[in-house]
Amino acid sequence: MKQVVTFGEIMMRLAPPLNYRFAQTPSLEITYGGGDANVGASLAGFGVPAAHVTCFPNNDLGQAAAQHFRALGVNMEATVFQGDRLGLYFLEVGAGMRSSKVVYDRANSAFAHLEAGAFDWDEILKSAGWLHWTGITPAISASAAEATRQAIAAARRLGLTVSADVNYRRNLWQYGQTAQAVMSELVEGCDVVVCSENDADDLFGIRPLPGTDSKFVSVAQQVMQRFPQIKQVVTTRRKTHSASHNGLKGLFYDGTQFLETITYDLNPIVDRIGGGDAFMAGFIYGSLAYDSPQQALTFGVAASALKHTIHGDINRVTVAEVEDIMRGNTSGRLLR
Repeated sequence: MKQVVTFGEIMMRLAPPLNYRFAQTPSLEITYGGGDANVGASLAGFGVPAAHVTCFPNNDLGQAAAQHFRALGVNMEATVFQGDRLGLYFLEVGAGMRSSKVVYDRANSAFAHLEAGAFDWDEILKSAGWLHWTGITPAISASAAEATRQAIAAARRLGLTVSADVNYRRNLWQYGQTAQAVMSELVEGCDVVVCSENDADDLFGIRPLPGTDSKFVSVAQQVMQRFPQIKQVVTTRRKTHSASHNGLKGLFYDGTQFLETITYDLNPIVDRIGGGDAFMAGFIYGSLAYDSPQQALTFGVAASALKHTIHGDINRVTVAEVEDIMRGNTSGRLLR
């Protein structure tokens, strides 16, 4: 398999152990994650050559974050070290009827102040077959949006597959450009998008047409009409019973066929952060490894289901474990 390259900010995650609340914990556990980087790390765990491109402060925290992903098998050679601070986020993990909470502290991070021209995309992507980004990256700053545009343009020149999880985060768009204008231009260069009905409405003003049997198919058809480069639209459908109990399935449309998976019962949930990233990593792996989009979609959702049992942002599971879930082995029976 050719290399998959991801691009985006990596933050330090600080979380109370177990299900402690912020006000009661004497300590915080440190790990690292980012929507795009989580995809790369998961793919590396599946044996896919993966590289991540980012910007870290040139201090001990930036070096620690880079080392975290190197240890997971992600190529970090294109990292730019400049700026003063690493973005943070604080996670309080809920349970039952108590929701989980996230507090961000990422303003003025090194990534937000990156120089768009600092990355030689033709060199970075020369051995790659796939580029993946998320809508979080261009939301951070104008320079991050421009770097994303340059990455997509280079990927198109070099014939890579380009995918995006459009992932609309309303509160991030604070630098004077609208998500609607920026994302429309960037999505024009994509082959595959993760896009829910809500994202399509918020970003592109696309809503299900009246009288349609499937809201997802109606939206996917309109997205593909608006952006003819797009060949596949995928998403997950989550049913939230409680913070500890969800249902999850996957949906797929490619202009001719609509596919869906069974619904996986996620109970109890250990950590749902990164579940969408695990789905996308699984779908990318499945698209590279299997012959049918149904298998790729099923692998993606099974990978995401397993992620909900793993602490941290990153899906630390193997292909064999995911394929076991695909075969219906979901009992969690002790293996020895």
